[in-house]
Amino acid sequence: MHDRPRASLGRILLDLGNTVLDVAASPGVLDVEVTGVHIFDPLDELLVPPGGILLAVGVHGAPEICSLIDLAPEAAGIVVKLPVDVDEQVRAKVLETGVAVLGLTRAASWSQVAALLRSLLAEGDLAEPGEGPQGDLFALANAVCALLDAPVTIEDRSSRVLAFSGRQEEADPGRVETVLGRQVPERYQRMLDEKGFFKQLYQSRDPIYIEMTDGSLDRVAVAVRTGDEILGSIWAAVREPLSEQRQRALTDAAKIVALQLLRERAGADTQRRLRADLLSTVLAGDADAHEAAGRLGIATERLCVLAAQLTDASAADPARGESDRQRFCDALALHVGAIHPKAAAALVGSVAYAVLPLHAGGDEERRAVRVAESFLARVGPRHAANIGVGRMAANLSQVARSRADADRALRVLRARGSRGQVAGYTTVHFESLLLQVADVAAAEEQSPTGPYERLLAHDAEHGSELVATLRAYLDAFGDVNVAAAKVHVHANTFRYRLKRLLEISGLDLSDPDARLTVMLQMRIFGR
Repeated sequence: MHDRPRASLGRILLDLGNTVLDVAASPGVLDVEVTGVHIFDPLDELLVPPGGILLAVGVHGAPEICSLIDLAPEAAGIVVKLPVDVDEQVRAKVLETGVAVLGLTRAASWSQVAALLRSLLAEGDLAEPGEGPQGDLFALANAVCALLDAPVTIEDRSSRVLAFSGRQEEADPGRVETVLGRQVPERYQRMLDEKGFFKQLYQSRDPIYIEMTDGSLDRVAVAVRTGDEILGSIWAAVREPLSEQRQRALTDAAKIVALQLLRERAGADTQRRLRADLLSTVLAGDADAHEAAGRLGIATERLCVLAAQLTDASAADPARGESDRQRFCDALALHVGAIHPKAAAALVGSVAYAVLPLHAGGDEERRAVRVAESFLARVGPRHAANIGVGRMAANLSQVARSRADADRALRVLRARGSRGQVAGYTTVHFESLLLQVADVAAAEEQSPTGPYERLLAHDAEHGSELVATLRAYLDAFGDVNVAAAKVHVHANTFRYRLKRLLEISGLDLSDPDARLTVMLQMRIFGR
């Protein structure tokens, strides 16, 4: 884990440049240490610790800005969408409290800036002044920018932005969009792939020059590799080809970036395993749960567990599937962390679990479902997944129950064949019970009995569809016309089949217990 202090607000703004954030009102030197990123929600209690950056979603006008500063007087700064209404009252409030007011470009969404800031802070990626260029990827990006005299991004194999230099405002709209989204837009990836630039990039050990045809600045790129493994690439937005000296500098920089990526990959893997182990202990709810929660820095009361699982993780390529699951979990951790500073998420097996603290106010499960739905709406284009939501746990000893609830709700969604859905446990309770009964029946090697058994045997022997006929009849509450339409036969044909199945099975449809028995067997044995 990193022991060094987090970056100052001034350092963050220096590295971001004015592409994303600009200072609207400053108390002076912005050397306050940034501790985290928080989102303002007028319906929730505002808890911003010292050094937090508060994203003022929906806040407009000088009076609202002043009121928000009063609510978070120890924050490092608050972020308001441009244009920011700064008057003498706002300036006085900023000088009084030391809370800076920052303006966010209108081209950026709140989710983008939250992800951008939190991802920078989470790994200690921003170096403090005086650290060498080997300190982290952002410092390396700035060093390469100085060598090439051009704004730089460092990207992974999937064109996700791992780090970027300053001076991005000197580039083009495509680069700005890339930095804001921390991902090269799909249209640019497709264009580069169709023209063979990616193939050329990964086959060459020297920088390649890419002429852009859409009015954007040209690019110079070099692959970052260790041996034959491609780790990523460095991209510079340039106005002309690099000199031979600068090409050599870029090639040398790629070797340093490769070493840093390997170090960060090893460190990230270790930290993820540690967080997964600690969160597993919390989810178990045993005697060590309090110590694990303390090490994770998460809440210990009024918690709700979310269990999220990808529905289309690659089975053909296990490594790709594991990478997709880890990115999905990282996104979930970012999402719940932006909602509450004492939330946590980790990948346990193939399921990403999140522990989400909830303020009192009733309907906690429904609020957690909305959080999960909001997350899936944001990652849906990239990650198709389902999420089960457990009941609220009043304390750590009840977290195990909430985790079991979330697992059962997730299982119901899998059994339905759902994709991109969220289910709270209480809404799928009965379906979950039926699945548990089916587990017991399978474990004890039980099989259908009575009228249902006789119908199954007849269908198997004669190729008839009496079970389907009975299921349609029960589903239609005895309405023959509706049931006949469901199985695509004439109503008279359906009546004949119904008469036959009653004769063969001996089922008494006038007996409510008999109807319930056969309906439950259909659900439990699923034939």
